[in-house]
Amino acid sequence: MNVRAAKLAFAGTALAVGVASVAEAQPQTIRFGHVDPDNWQNSKKGAAARIFKNIVESETNLSVELFPAGSLGDEDEMIQQAIDGMTPVVMVSGAMSKVCPAASVLDIPYMFESPVVAWDVLDGEFGDALAQHCLEQTGLRTLGYGETGFRHFTNSDHEIRTPADMEGLKFRVQDIPLYVEMVEGLGAEPTPIAWSELPTALSTGVVDGQENPVGTIYNNNLHELQDYMTLDGHVYGTDFLLINEQFFSMLSEQDQQVLERAGEIAGNMGRSIQQFTTAEGLNAVQQEGMQVYSPTADELAAFREQAQPPVIEWLREDLGDDAEWIDRLQQAVADATADE
Repeated sequence: MNVRAAKLAFAGTALAVGVASVAEAQPQTIRFGHVDPDNWQNSKKGAAARIFKNIVESETNLSVELFPAGSLGDEDEMIQQAIDGMTPVVMVSGAMSKVCPAASVLDIPYMFESPVVAWDVLDGEFGDALAQHCLEQTGLRTLGYGETGFRHFTNSDHEIRTPADMEGLKFRVQDIPLYVEMVEGLGAEPTPIAWSELPTALSTGVVDGQENPVGTIYNNNLHELQDYMTLDGHVYGTDFLLINEQFFSMLSEQDQQVLERAGEIAGNMGRSIQQFTTAEGLNAVQQEGMQVYSPTADELAAFREQAQPPVIEWLREDLGDDAEWIDRLQQAVADATADE
């Protein structure tokens, strides 16, 4: 072998070793955790995770290992695992605002008048900007937005049509200041209680009512403990499908594109399942005897005018420099509503 041939052979060997090293460096398995059941037919996160897995595995050489039903811990634990890279992909809702406070603006009461408005906002410039901000804050890239649905009040005492009907009632709320401010603003008494203790609290009269999406109310049989539901839709819950940015950067550009598309589709799949379970659950609770009331536009305006100011005031102080996100969201909602 002459010198030129030897050099070419050495270069070819080096290139092969380099390609092999790159291939070995790229992750082969993606761990994906969430807290919902695995059943895709009535679980929003379960459906999103399943379609994400199917798309990624059918279009790349990557495999996706699903960890549903809180098998890796609660949302707070899983989002920390995602930040640390232990579980690169997670789908969470309320936990996001704990690591990216600006995300809490999405919980401002009576901000979205319909799911379509919320989708327009999240899938537009505001959602892109929030995703970039949270990426810089946490190292987590938002691959897609799903939803946990609109939250509604239920109680076992009397029908609620206006904020005046809330007075004197005790409502279980999550241990989140924003929810406490909201219920107090409406004239009721907020009582933070752990989710696991809610059925007992309702049965024993520790609280008169609670607030949750329709699907959650029906699937957990809370309608059997409550007589009245008011479809006020005070908070629209958002799901965040997240991936660790360092993990994402190790993937090939082609695989990154597949994951981004899979994330967007997964978010929309979660939204669809949530809408399905809402419609199905609303019909079911009424058939089983629950009285459901839909407030008029004027009645909803009264709820909004009473609940929003104290929450926004508290949130501006809590967010500090990030308070600008309140104004950005309000403008985005106004633009989306004008386009309706």
